[in-house]
Amino acid sequence: MKKLTLLVYLITLFCTPVLLNPIQTSALTISDSIQSCDSHIYCQGKLLDTVQRSRIFSDSKTFVDMSLNSSPELILQSFDNFMNSTNNSPTKEELLEFVNIHFTPSNELEEWSPNDFTENPKFLEKIMNEEIKQFASDLVKIWPSLGRKVKSQVFKEPEKYSLIGVPNGVIIPGGRFREFYYWDSYWIIKGLLLSEMTQTAKGIIENLLYMVEKYEFVPNGGRVYYLNRSQPPLLTHMVGLYLNYTGDIEWVQKILPLLEKELNYWLNQKTIKVEKNQKTYYLAHYASNSDTPRPESYYEDINTCEYFIQNIERKHCFQGLKSGAESGWDFSSRWFFDQDGGVKTNLTHIDAQRVIPVDLNAFLCSAFRQLASFHSKLGDTKKSIKWAQLSKEWLSSIEELLYDSEDGIWYDYDMVLQRHRKMFFPSNFVPLWTGSYNVVLRNKYGQRAADYFNTNRIGEFKGGIPASLDDNNEQWDLPNAWPPLQEFVILGLWNTGNKMARKIALTSADQWIYANLKGFKEQTAMFEKYDAIKVGQYGGGGEYEVQKGFGWTNGVALNLINIFYTNNRRRKIG
Repeated sequence: MKKLTLLVYLITLFCTPVLLNPIQTSALTISDSIQSCDSHIYCQGKLLDTVQRSRIFSDSKTFVDMSLNSSPELILQSFDNFMNSTNNSPTKEELLEFVNIHFTPSNELEEWSPNDFTENPKFLEKIMNEEIKQFASDLVKIWPSLGRKVKSQVFKEPEKYSLIGVPNGVIIPGGRFREFYYWDSYWIIKGLLLSEMTQTAKGIIENLLYMVEKYEFVPNGGRVYYLNRSQPPLLTHMVGLYLNYTGDIEWVQKILPLLEKELNYWLNQKTIKVEKNQKTYYLAHYASNSDTPRPESYYEDINTCEYFIQNIERKHCFQGLKSGAESGWDFSSRWFFDQDGGVKTNLTHIDAQRVIPVDLNAFLCSAFRQLASFHSKLGDTKKSIKWAQLSKEWLSSIEELLYDSEDGIWYDYDMVLQRHRKMFFPSNFVPLWTGSYNVVLRNKYGQRAADYFNTNRIGEFKGGIPASLDDNNEQWDLPNAWPPLQEFVILGLWNTGNKMARKIALTSADQWIYANLKGFKEQTAMFEKYDAIKVGQYGGGGEYEVQKGFGWTNGVALNLINIFYTNNRRRKIG
């Protein structure tokens, strides 16, 4: 792509019309930048910039998760005095002392044991393999250790915390993630419902609905510095899980306006017009408007984007990082581009906004369909037809713009070069998982997807289905295997009913559960991601150390065990 074309693309599609002044070593407080949030401590300003650049903490998230010991105004005034006293050149030791005086390490949550926890949910009785039954039982017992509740002080003095208070208890992912995360919650809820923790699951959904009511959307996670972006829109799907388990349609009726509000946010804020072959399509992409470094990864983002000399490019790089984080895939070669539209395995060249993602649009297509179903159950024919029609339009666009009939799979779409991104990612299978295709041809789609799986020799990875085939040290690439991605492929293939697709699904489910089990025996822990090559080993790469816990890993494992290892369906593993 020619440089001029790129510049026009950056200006017209994703960048604000006023250019950012050159980034100096001073704070990023340029007025024409779109900040992560309003806080001049947690999201923008000289204090944040100085602390994060100093690297007094090895993990940038440490500082922005600390609470204030006095009002923001007093701390900012104290910081100005401090900087004057050190001629604006404090040592790391002096800066650390200042932070220790004015901030307290994260203390806004208290441990919470859900009152609906039971050690022996009924589905365990259906597991005939004793080793798997014990494993599933051990996973169920992890839930209370991940339970947290927001302390009352957060609601009384919210300005002193980056944590956003929510009314109900939460199940945190684990490790450094001490707040809720949007799309993690989907698999946590699946696991909780299987574990008969219905009220806990409902409370988590209501926390997310509280966010929609307050902010119009569900942020990436439960902190103010995430208010510049969302995550994969699975809230309506979570409600569908809950409704299928409880039949509580009266509760669904009460919350329907908030579900519509969130989906309208995606329609209004994230949907873009795409033209191809003289036809217009409307599909969504991940796109944060904010064009400054992520506060929780501030130092890392500065380093990533310093390659660019032009401010418009640097701003676009920051947007790319935040948009990639919005996708949940932070970070992956899926969002990297070289000059000709291919993969450049370097985070600096991230351009997630440029992509029409398969998974995002399949999630939305399915959410519209579920919302239509909710309205139908409640007798509102007019609204049911409205959302059903939108789902139908989305499905048609997914089929025409994203499906590759030659390869028999869906691909992300490059809006600039107007072509598919023909690379293997488990997200390519998400339309199968959501049922966003012509189900009359279910067997055909299943066979073609199975052929694609085999052509790429994915079955050779015994530790799980890898996030990509590009080994570049990013955590959403080879060799990392992530729990949600396993479910997308396994259940997507399984639900087609095709013989070959189901064979792959069974084998892949075996391999994943065995990898989880092996890792659990060796480490006495569950991890957020695993190594697709080294069976049972946790994954690596990215911006932080691998985390234990782990909410969505437990939920995916319990769900796959319930589907494939109950009622004597499977007799052995490994």
